[in-house]
Amino acid sequence: MSEHTWALVEMAAGMLAPEEREAVLGDLREANENVFRALVDVFGLYLRRFGVLWSDWRPWLAGFGVALPSCYLLMGVSGSVTCTFLRLMDPSVGHWYWPTGHERVSLLLCHILLLLAWSWTAGFAVGSMSRRTVWVSVGLCLLPLSRACFPIEPLPRLCTFLFLFPAAVGILHGLQGIRLERVMWGALAVVATVLMYVAWSNQALWIYNWALIWPAWYMVASARRNAPVVQSA
Repeated sequence: MSEHTWALVEMAAGMLAPEEREAVLGDLREANENVFRALVDVFGLYLRRFGVLWSDWRPWLAGFGVALPSCYLLMGVSGSVTCTFLRLMDPSVGHWYWPTGHERVSLLLCHILLLLAWSWTAGFAVGSMSRRTVWVSVGLCLLPLSRACFPIEPLPRLCTFLFLFPAAVGILHGLQGIRLERVMWGALAVVATVLMYVAWSNQALWIYNWALIWPAWYMVASARRNAPVVQSA
């Protein structure tokens, strides 16, 4: 096998874990296989490892139970926060975006805090539950985000992306294995639930947004098991 074709094999082996990659490349050099056979072996091993990851329930929950639905809901919350802010700045703007109602400044601050809490906890849960498959969860978010690329007249084009930064920070914290004590998770979940009740009692919370609180309570339940916050899949 020439150096040029061997470089292709090394590139393909980059998908494997570092310790496994070195062993696989060493075996392929000793076997002196042709480039096609070597690539088939590398991709076959990667697919087997990838299939093992998805035999666990956590990647499925992270992708289809947290990332995808949360992205849809947080886009709506971002748009609602933007519309409420613009309306409070200029009452003549009117009500552009449902479910924005007659929220006052206090309720707007409540929604901003909820948006930050919802986004970060959802990102943390995704990063913690699916460290090795997080790119799949991120890819699922592209489905609703692709719709947000089109402007929602007359709102600003980027109004639905307000949640992305805190969500990205949460994912990074989850990937880094940052651990919070049960008391801290409990306090975060309780405060978010109280804020949601305040918004709900003032008819300023869409009923489906209650689904955004469950990642925080899931982390509370996980932290109660004197173990890592969630086991990486």
